[in-house]
Order: sequence, then C-alpha cells, then structure tokens
Amino acid sequence: MSAFKHGPKPVVGLIGAIGAGKSTAAKCLAARGAHVVDADALGHEALRQPDIIARLAAMWGDRVRKPDGALDRKEIGRIVFADPEQRNALEAVVFPYITGRARAEIAAAQANPAVALVVLDAAVLLEAGWGHMADRIVYIDAARAARVARLAARSGWTENELAAREAAQLPAEDKKARADAILTNDAGPEALQEQIDALLARWTCAA
Repeated sequence: MSAFKHGPKPVVGLIGAIGAGKSTAAKCLAARGAHVVDADALGHEALRQPDIIARLAAMWGDRVRKPDGALDRKEIGRIVFADPEQRNALEAVVFPYITGRARAEIAAAQANPAVALVVLDAAVLLEAGWGHMADRIVYIDAARAARVARLAARSGWTENELAAREAAQLPAEDKKARADAILTNDAGPEALQEQIDALLARWTCAA
C-alpha cells in the first residue's frame, strides 16, 4: 500500500500569504519534477463553463456578463469581496468543478512516470476543504511591505484591496498552524529554490 493518499507520489498543498510568491514556489517545485495543479487556473476554467456562466448570470444578472457573453471576473470580484454571503454563493457554484478537475489532474500525475511529486497550488486550500487532498502543506510567507509592493506592480492593488482579500481567507496564523513547513520568500527566487530543495531532501521527495 502507498504511503501517500493518492498513489505512489506525495501531493504537496501550496498555500501562503497573498503576494508572498506562491507561484514562484510552484515554479521552484516544478523545476524538481513536480506536476503543478493550479487551482486558480481551474477557477478561471470553471468560469468559462456554459452551465456555470448561466447559473451566475441568473444569480447576479447581466452586470456580470461582458458583451461577448463571457463572465466579467472583475465585476464578480467586486461583488464577492464586498459581501461574504455572495462569496459563499460563488464558491458553492465553482468549488465542485474545481475539486473534480483537481482530482483528475492529481490522478493523471500519479500515473505519469515523469512526475516526481504533485503540487496542489491553491490559495484557498483550507477554506475550500481541500486540505485532505494533500499529504503535506507548505506555507509561503513574505514581509507585508514586500507583498504590497509586488501586488501593486503585478495587479495594481492597493493595501485596502489586499486587506479585503485577506479578510476573505482564514487568518495567516491559522494557516501557518496547519502547515507542515513555512518558507520565507524575502531574498528572491534562488534563495527560495534552495529552501525548497532542502525541504524536499528532508521529505525525501527529491526528483
């Protein structure tokens, strides 16, 4: 019997502070043979599904649809980050789709001999109840000033927008308490790669 939940390879759940560099950590893990399941990308995929588009348009009206019929993710963001009930309603529609797709990707990666380990990159891993899908959980952290600067450069977010999104997630201390490892991304990608390599060596997950 495998020592891991889903097959012969470990599934590492990747979470972290918003703007801390979770995507960079995912790239570092991919460089060591990981297959990365990107829950954010699956969420975008969910919002392109005709049945989900129809359900959300029925819930919120034409304001969430662009002229071409696609969903307006920015408008949806304004709705759900202003009202926890609306966020819960969105999650009830999209999370089942993301869960199914993530499970399928994990299964395919387990069967692929070229894959050394599987990474489930999901900011809301714990909030969505996906923690049980991972064998180990890694939290990526960084100083708040650095995170605000990165988010301003990347997405044009203000500190208030960061605070609103943080309020929609579990407190950082709760997430850290659930993590098996905490890595700090303050010194750049090379330093983060070194931390990840050391972690994989300790966990004997190295490619």
